[in-house]
Amino acid sequence: MKKSVFKDKLDNLKNGVPQTMYLNADGKEYMRRFLPFQRLILLGGGHISKALCNFAAELDFAVTVVDDRLAFANREAFPKAERIICGHFENAIEELHICEGDYVAVLTRGHRWDRMCLEKIFQGNMPAYLGLVGSKRRVSGLFELMEEDGYSRELMERIYTPIGLPIMATTPNEIAISILAELIKVRQENAVGSSLLSLQNFDESVFEAILQNDETVMATVLETKGSVPVETGAVMIVNGLGRCAGTVGGGCGEQEVITASRGVLVKGSSRMIELDMTNEVAENNGMVCGGTMKVWLQMVN
Repeated sequence: MKKSVFKDKLDNLKNGVPQTMYLNADGKEYMRRFLPFQRLILLGGGHISKALCNFAAELDFAVTVVDDRLAFANREAFPKAERIICGHFENAIEELHICEGDYVAVLTRGHRWDRMCLEKIFQGNMPAYLGLVGSKRRVSGLFELMEEDGYSRELMERIYTPIGLPIMATTPNEIAISILAELIKVRQENAVGSSLLSLQNFDESVFEAILQNDETVMATVLETKGSVPVETGAVMIVNGLGRCAGTVGGGCGEQEVITASRGVLVKGSSRMIELDMTNEVAENNGMVCGGTMKVWLQMVN
């Protein structure tokens, strides 16, 4: 595997765009997704936005809240928001430079502001998710007016509305959960067709370790059985000196991976190893393990 692949993926991840890596190991294909803290932009700072901000921040969304009223766009109302903008919606959307990896929920206080936000978004990149709150009647009326002004029906059909999954939600908290469920669904729906590994986090230090060395081994946990210290998708980078970034669980098992990785660097060929974790003590939680892990050791140069 070439280092240049990781350089391109790192650049995209820093811009908020999820990346996918396919690992072909012993005749089987595995998919490892890398998800950055993706930007969720909430246009409108009402009760639904307050609940959604709190929930989404716990699921690796970097939340930006926009409202043109100071009483609805402040740190007291949104303690978990990464960024809060108090200003006109059109100006804020232009300032945010919405990209294809963003998630946007239009949750304003009325028809006039909904349209303002949609028209401004349509002038730029279409985000990965664009949701619009409102009853079917209200949304239908808005779309008819926009069609009369030249916006295509195909463009508006890309909007998720009524926003959220249909779970009979009524309260702001319930509606926020339905929206969050839809966000998760959209985030995951492209991850099909291969054996998807469990962990999907993005650790910048792992990518930097690859780029800072001429040759490294990327050790990835592909399969587990029984009680083991990490999930599939755990990644560790090992260089020729045995220095590491990331982890595959610590302890003697990790040391075995380091030793085997250095052997891969000497021989120049990738390989699979299987670790017997019986009686291994997981460093992070003191748990006694009793399972096995298959770890793919991939040369990167």
